[in-house]
Amino acid sequence: MQHPILVVGHRQGIGRAITEHLLQQGHSVLGISRQAVDFSHPNLDSRLSAAADVRTEDLPEVLSGVVYAPGSINLKPFRGLKPADFQADFQQNALDAVHVLQCAEKALKAGHGAVVLFSTVAVSQGMPFHASVAMAKGAVEGLTRSLAAEWAPNVRVNAIAPSLTDTPLANKLLGNEARAQAAAERHPLKRVGHVDDIAEVAIMLLQSNWISGEVLGVNGGMGRLRIS
Repeated sequence: MQHPILVVGHRQGIGRAITEHLLQQGHSVLGISRQAVDFSHPNLDSRLSAAADVRTEDLPEVLSGVVYAPGSINLKPFRGLKPADFQADFQQNALDAVHVLQCAEKALKAGHGAVVLFSTVAVSQGMPFHASVAMAKGAVEGLTRSLAAEWAPNVRVNAIAPSLTDTPLANKLLGNEARAQAAAERHPLKRVGHVDDIAEVAIMLLQSNWISGEVLGVNGGMGRLRIS
């Protein structure tokens, strides 16, 4: 992948881990985040912008890939969710991704590139208090499959559906030892995810030439296994 890879949300969490893995492998990365990052690299072009503000003219003419990493964890009882909650989750997880991909379409097709989006295990496995985020991420899964069909064979589009991963976004859920241990125990593999678990799969999807339209569960067994 000789052309740059766009990573939206490269400042922290999963987006940062993907960026670091790509840089370690010698790739060129255009990183876009709303806040400045605290690391630099000769192959990293780091820019300040909200995803919704990305413009076609801000991007290279050719891209080898796009990773859209922003997300939300807005867990509330259904009766406590207001329309604004659903709208905010849908905007950040789905509509902003759509905007970035529309801006990047020409460059991706020129580079025969790959797209990696993010869903959640809560789409395939119903979980309490996940109505808003699961609805938004369900839209991401639909977008993944539809766009993979529309952009084939020039661009491959896939998504990753993680379970709870140790990132700044998940601090409220993993904020003390008791919570972290309880979260780990809910997973058949008895731990929560690490950003490198997700980044390794993202790199594979960016590099594989024969995977498209898939939503891959990277979830410690949560998506398919039941352990008594």
